Amino acid sequence: MISESSSFIKGVVLGGVFCMLVTLLGHIKVGHGTKAHHHEHHHIQAPNKEDVLNLSEGERVELSKNINVYCIILVKPKDLGHWAAARETWSKHCDKAEFYSSEKVKVFDSVAVNTNDMWAMMRKAYKIAYERCKDEFSWFFLAYPTTFAIIENLKYFLLKKDPSQPFYIGHTVKSGDLEYVDGEGGIVLSIESLRRLSRVLEDPDKCPEQGGMIWKLAEDKQLAICLKYGGVFAENAEDSEGKDVFNTKSVGALIKEAMATHPQQVVDGCCSDMAITFSGLAPNHMHVMMYGVYRLRPYGHSYSDALVFLPPPGSDND
Repeated sequence: MISESSSFIKGVVLGGVFCMLVTLLGHIKVGHGTKAHHHEHHHIQAPNKEDVLNLSEGERVELSKNINVYCIILVKPKDLGHWAAARETWSKHCDKAEFYSSEKVKVFDSVAVNTNDMWAMMRKAYKIAYERCKDEFSWFFLAYPTTFAIIENLKYFLLKKDPSQPFYIGHTVKSGDLEYVDGEGGIVLSIESLRRLSRVLEDPDKCPEQGGMIWKLAEDKQLAICLKYGGVFAENAEDSEGKDVFNTKSVGALIKEAMATHPQQVVDGCCSDMAITFSGLAPNHMHVMMYGVYRLRPYGHSYSDALVFLPPPGSDND
């Protein structure tokens, strides 16, 4: 359930206080003889609370039912602790979550992609997800096992976004001429973006499996290059106050930074009340976050969210 009040971040902070990529390239050209289209990076924001309140009850119910998120979590056998934590915590809140593993493991169910290379894992995961789920889901959220996500806040952010448009959303970073979504904070693709990506993946000149450069690029940069060939560009996600909602650090790290830069406004200076992700968490910290976000509530505070995002039938969602 969403909380549009500051009580949400208080809950996160109460959990997060217990938890306490250097740019590799200066200039990247998307080339192979093709001139990239000029694109001005822009920021996209979550819906305004008043806009949601102005919707009729019927419109709210319809919207809450129609936003469905398929979660892709990339894992390796060495990540078993994080894998187990993600499986038992936030991933339950996805409409469907699947773990894509570098190899088959006996402990947990997963989709084995049979490669240890992160870019190869990512592209195979996206390809399989598109083939299996293109008619069932409108939004695709990819995360690493050290990420904690609040899926209800993601759905709220996507409330008025059209998945038939090419959205590629998260925490954007600029590296030379390339603007990309940092994988540490999670990556959101609309079904239209995934459709375009699946087409580009079939072209080895534009989107090679092993990259096309002397040195190896990180998988999130590779993804941005391939999406750019499909006319899809990175967009930074923010709340209505302009604060980032996809975070590439843990709550503890962000609080520590806020204490140094905004000692009189640590909570306000730390993070958005409608944050969607935090990253770099240890397995036990994920459980602490789960408690802070979904369990801990100050007595006497009322919650009057305009929308309720219910789990799918048969889900073991909390």
